[in-house]
Amino acid sequence: MKLDEKIVKRIAELSKLEFDEKEKIAIHKDLNLMLEFIDQLNELDTDNTEPLIHMCNEINILRKDDVIESISQEEALKNAPSKDSTYFKMPKVLKK
Repeated sequence: MKLDEKIVKRIAELSKLEFDEKEKIAIHKDLNLMLEFIDQLNELDTDNTEPLIHMCNEINILRKDDVIESISQEEALKNAPSKDSTYFKMPKVLKK
């Protein structure tokens, strides 16, 4: 399958991208190279190949989480420049 300029233009419109003429030519070439590679993969006989589920046979070994209190809320708020009872006060960052 080959892409023509019309399809490349439509892809650019859908992805909200703008290209000058030189970039359009490069992208057109790159997209066609990708499709050629996929066509090569489609030629492979994969009938007796099992699907790959995991990249390796290793199993995650998870450790048990131990909950420990490293700093109290009071200590954390002790040097806060601005606080309100048990919370840090921060300036608003969202505009209305």
